[in-house]
Amino acid sequence: MRATAPSDARAPSAELDPVLLAVLANRFESIVREMTNTLFRTGRSAVLNMARDFSCSIVTAADELLAAAEGLQVHVLGAGLQTASMRDLHGHDLAEGDAFIHNDPYLGNTHTADVTILVPVFWEGEHVFTACAKAHQADVGNADPSTYMPYARDLYEEGGLNFPCVRIQRGYEDIDDIVRMCRRRIRVPEMWYGDYLASIGAARIGERRIHELIGRYGIDTVRAFSREWLDYSERRTGDAIAKLPAARLTARSAHDPMPGLPEGVPVRAAIEIDPESRRIEVDLRDNVDCVDAGINLSRATAIAGALIGVFNCLDGDLPHNAGSFRRIDVLIREGSAVGGLVFPHSASLATTNVLNRLINPVQAAFAQLGDGYGLAEGAGAMGVGYAVFSGNDPRRGPYVNQLVSGNNGGPGAPSVDGWVTYAMPDCAKTIYIDSLEVLEQKYPIRFRSYRLLADTGGAGRNRGGPASEIVYGPTRGEMQAFYFADFAINPARGVLGGRPGSLAEAARIGADGSEVALEPIGDVTLRPGEWVRGREAGGGGYGDPLDRDPERVRADVLEGWVSRERAEADYGVVLTGDVEDESVLVDADATRARRAQLRAEREVKANGPTGSPTRGESP
Repeated sequence: MRATAPSDARAPSAELDPVLLAVLANRFESIVREMTNTLFRTGRSAVLNMARDFSCSIVTAADELLAAAEGLQVHVLGAGLQTASMRDLHGHDLAEGDAFIHNDPYLGNTHTADVTILVPVFWEGEHVFTACAKAHQADVGNADPSTYMPYARDLYEEGGLNFPCVRIQRGYEDIDDIVRMCRRRIRVPEMWYGDYLASIGAARIGERRIHELIGRYGIDTVRAFSREWLDYSERRTGDAIAKLPAARLTARSAHDPMPGLPEGVPVRAAIEIDPESRRIEVDLRDNVDCVDAGINLSRATAIAGALIGVFNCLDGDLPHNAGSFRRIDVLIREGSAVGGLVFPHSASLATTNVLNRLINPVQAAFAQLGDGYGLAEGAGAMGVGYAVFSGNDPRRGPYVNQLVSGNNGGPGAPSVDGWVTYAMPDCAKTIYIDSLEVLEQKYPIRFRSYRLLADTGGAGRNRGGPASEIVYGPTRGEMQAFYFADFAINPARGVLGGRPGSLAEAARIGADGSEVALEPIGDVTLRPGEWVRGREAGGGGYGDPLDRDPERVRADVLEGWVSRERAEADYGVVLTGDVEDESVLVDADATRARRAQLRAEREVKANGPTGSPTRGESP
């Protein structure tokens, strides 16, 4: 199954002036930004109006992603799959004023918790674009009060509302039957309805602004722009691929073991770079069949994961749209856990766990091209800092909300250290971190501590980003927290000599202060006076730690990223002076000697004391 059809690069069009091309590209981006601001400012749930776990986009009538502004890549890179299902199911009676609710992962959506509103945009009776607003829900009626069901064996056990592209507005009016179904099944109906109105409002803003744009420039000019913008993006991506060496790369990773999956879920990708034809192929067909758990990838998330991994290793200024996608083929086997989702297998966690185990090895594989290429692996634990917590507030009634308060360390890169506020590979940069003070006002929850942890980023010439630790508990009544921490056994790996990042952890703290370790994937029920502590994971390092500039290590120690002990043990940097009064200096002679010693010890470990490879190892 090909994710993108092959296409030859097209010659530049003479239809549009380059200045007008740039103007219209920015106009479409500004429309998406206005949609985004609408949803951000009017959404009711904290996962939308603080964490911003939603994305808006504009797709052509031919199901080509045209503009996505600051959308989460996992949300928008497969947007054309959902609009295709809208046309397949409703093309015979699609009309202006329609809106569709779509969260079916078998028909192009990411996972059930991401509910998309699709508004077809018409001009003079013809469908020309679709305005899309995808928003992660606080609750979708799952069997447990959580939008993530890692142990769900199938869609039925998942239990949530599934809408396979269902019309929810006709003639700009709600279809009340659908709204009543949602209000009945969702634990927080008023909050859901507010989020629904925010999503509808964002999509209708997109529709209105597109009408204004066409009214000003004319439909022929806008159509010519769409063609040329996608063709331009394809050429840009092809040019970036042409600069890479020809190579066949192998990428491997694995989700941690979990009950029922003692070997976890291995993830494999074969990557072929063909600079002559200006194409990259990511072959995901050599993966295990769908598993009886909620961690299977939908087709949309597998395509997005492969594209994210590739784009992370290309020119960072490339447009991310359907034109760029023409240069990258993603091959998926039907029935595979990595994108070949078949009904009724569950894809409840398709936007996180296994997805991050796909992005990571793809981007890390590019480091096989040599120093200066690729990235290390970024951490992606969906641990206690990303839990879905729920309960019954005596003041306000039932509540459900997902935290976005953890922090995983970003991957070390060829020229920079790993991102500190990385979140995780699938949503790096775009998702926001909650305001803990606001959450304490909205819910009966208290945060005891929240901090970054020293020595958690993988050592390297450029080190991985640090992990965070968070401790919280309820102030009134019982609270249940569901968390899903992969990266508790298999860390984010370094590349080219870089070390792995730290592992994720979870623990329960009793009212008496006693602490008991928890399973990394599970749930915990807390009473006032009890706490849950979570540590997310650290990012992998890039390059040999012994090649890191000693002055950068000194700065790390002063900033608290690296302890003095690890500076010497991992980086071979010997320091004098005191950290407290910032009198720390690098002892250059002792550092040279220590690094020579560590290199010699490494050589002995690799080749044995006689200079020959040790038994069981290859030179």
